[in-house]
Amino acid sequence: MIDPRFVFLAAFLSLVGAYSYIRNTLRGVTSPNRVTWGLWGIEGILGFAVEIQQHVGLASVMTLMLGLVPCVVVVVSFRNPHSVWKIGRFDVFCGLVSLAGLVFWFFINQPTVALISFVVADQIAALPTLRKSWIAPQTESHRIFFMGFLNCGITLLTLKHLTTAGVLFPGCILVTDLIMGTLIITRIGQRVGTNHPAPSSSSVA
Repeated sequence: MIDPRFVFLAAFLSLVGAYSYIRNTLRGVTSPNRVTWGLWGIEGILGFAVEIQQHVGLASVMTLMLGLVPCVVVVVSFRNPHSVWKIGRFDVFCGLVSLAGLVFWFFINQPTVALISFVVADQIAALPTLRKSWIAPQTESHRIFFMGFLNCGITLLTLKHLTTAGVLFPGCILVTDLIMGTLIITRIGQRVGTNHPAPSSSSVA
């Protein structure tokens, strides 16, 4: 275990990644999928509110960042017409399933089951961007995901006790961010022959 105050370093790393992603979105270099980022924002804010009620402590800083950064990404995506990724049926399906998971999480009274449903909802929300990282990595930015990976890793190291409640959420995000960052930087989807046209300003989300 490391000093809990290292979560502030983790938060700083998230801000570094967020700055790069937001800058590229404003420039039209990156085209965030609003389904993923919108749901990530909702889930992060909800998760932070719950952690504050449960007196989680400094580790909740990570969750706050997981909510605030996606909200900013969604907002700035409306500032540049080239920062638009067309939403398809797969994206809508994932969004609806993720929202259903959040509703189930809100009403269930079993803490462990509720936590699992929340994490599953978060991971389903990630699927549209995971798919985009495979088929069109040129429309994504890898830095934010690698910084998110480090954020979650540091947060996990600050935990005094490894419990399902403390490990499951950041652990899943750590793995997902590492996979997406790797897909984007290696462009492996294109290397194996899968390609997708870059989004245009006429695409609407």
